[in-house]
Amino acid sequence: MGYDVLVCIKRVPAPGARINLTDDEQEIDTRHLGFTMSPHDECAVEEAVRIVAEHGGSSTVLSLGPAEADEQVRQAISMGIDHGVLLEIDQTDWDPQATATAIAAAIRTLAAEGTTYDLILFGNESPDAGNYQVGVRVAHALDLPIVAGIKGITFMDGGMRVRRQVADGFELYELPLPAAVAVKEGLNLPRYPAIKGRMRARKASVRAIPPEAEAGGLRKVRLRQPREQRTETVLLGHGPEAATAVVDLFEELGIM
Repeated sequence: MGYDVLVCIKRVPAPGARINLTDDEQEIDTRHLGFTMSPHDECAVEEAVRIVAEHGGSSTVLSLGPAEADEQVRQAISMGIDHGVLLEIDQTDWDPQATATAIAAAIRTLAAEGTTYDLILFGNESPDAGNYQVGVRVAHALDLPIVAGIKGITFMDGGMRVRRQVADGFELYELPLPAAVAVKEGLNLPRYPAIKGRMRARKASVRAIPPEAEAGGLRKVRLRQPREQRTETVLLGHGPEAATAVVDLFEELGIM
């Protein structure tokens, strides 16, 4: 028995980039940023590829984002995903409510055409916004069970068992299929795309589905950057001449 798996990913700023805001504090200034997919999303993509390789079936990646998000869709294909779908929007991002509504509508469109999924995978949260909402909202809209924070997935007759790490061990959940799961980084070790995969991704056909925008109840007031925490290093001296300064510092700290 094979499983048809859908992975929903998001285009996000590359780790380590300095994030600046636009003058109106409504968006991230993307002019000088590189982009990738979230580490959680990478693990979701890797898990979909492994599931299909082990059990059979097919895998699809879906992303809602600007035209440039085609790069992340093809990155997933280069890792082994079979099909790509892009819900192209004019903005850099939509709020979680609008995003989930559009993704659920696209999944219903695919289902009406005969393409259904046994499992929908999400990254646990996006590193740029960290809203933790899209997976839960999509699952609710499609009337699917969902568990988040997952670091282990196994299949059994008629369903699946997922594992979530907690402070003093693990929680195990059993879900009927179809289902949705939000996974965390550490679920697996994502593969690095080989040249063959990159060539396949470059030639792959990515389907475009116009997203259905729907006004929701969420309203962004503004974005705010946290205050930078600067560290300072003071050189106390070199060799034996630093001893006096070290003793003075220890006395100041109450160690001596």
